[in-house]
Amino acid sequence: MSKLITLLIIDFLEGLFDFLGNEMLTGIVPLALHAEEHMKNLGIDGFSTLFRIFLDFGISLIILKFLKKGFEIYVLWSDGDADSDPVQLLTNFFRAMAIALTFPVLYSWLAKIIEDFSNKALNAIGLNANTSFPALISTLSTASFFSVLAFLVFFIIFILLYIQFIRKGLEILILRIGLPLACVGLMDADKGVFRTYIQKFFQSTLTVLVQVVLAKLGLSLMFSGHLFWGIAAEYFAVKTPSFLQEFLIFSGGGGMVNNIYSSARLVQMFKNVVK
Repeated sequence: MSKLITLLIIDFLEGLFDFLGNEMLTGIVPLALHAEEHMKNLGIDGFSTLFRIFLDFGISLIILKFLKKGFEIYVLWSDGDADSDPVQLLTNFFRAMAIALTFPVLYSWLAKIIEDFSNKALNAIGLNANTSFPALISTLSTASFFSVLAFLVFFIIFILLYIQFIRKGLEILILRIGLPLACVGLMDADKGVFRTYIQKFFQSTLTVLVQVVLAKLGLSLMFSGHLFWGIAAEYFAVKTPSFLQEFLIFSGGGGMVNNIYSSARLVQMFKNVVK
């Protein structure tokens, strides 16, 4: 019976490797950072047009808000201080316009930095070596039932992580598309929604970086025979978003909101420790 289950598991893993191929190792970072490129291969195109539409709409809103605030402050005297220096309003306007227009270039630099940083981090701890999946299949055919079952558990967790990378890629894609609209908040003194928006953006990209390292660490540990360590590393990679959320506390929204949010997070952490 155990031999039959072993053969079924090996057949499942062969199908998984044939379906994902080398993308299991080298494709997860581009998948999260450039989801639109992967969707082009699925026949879903037009994202460049979508980026341009949101950019034009965001610039229009920035100009409209600039005119509205200038009219209300210096003509109607209904908002702000009419004696304030208009240079501040112009500074906020040019800052919003500059970020909205240059963000595609800035993001391409950020993506290259993340990819380069992840590769260097993996090389530093020796995790960037190529993994031979056919060799793994041949090894599992003569391995014990426990080892085969452990690899099944590991790759089920890996599938969940891969789906999480896809979800994170869609999340970053939506944040990239909507950033010109968030730049409208830069017209306000407290930066409006832009402060929280950009923090969410960096939280998502940092999550990708940590998950890539943990995913490769789990694979390396599994292939070297440390089964429990490998499963633990892969499970931790899946739980990375909730782990980082304990430390990356948004600062937008005012002091009282920050205190309430921080208190809630501390209570949640205390409950987790008690459990």
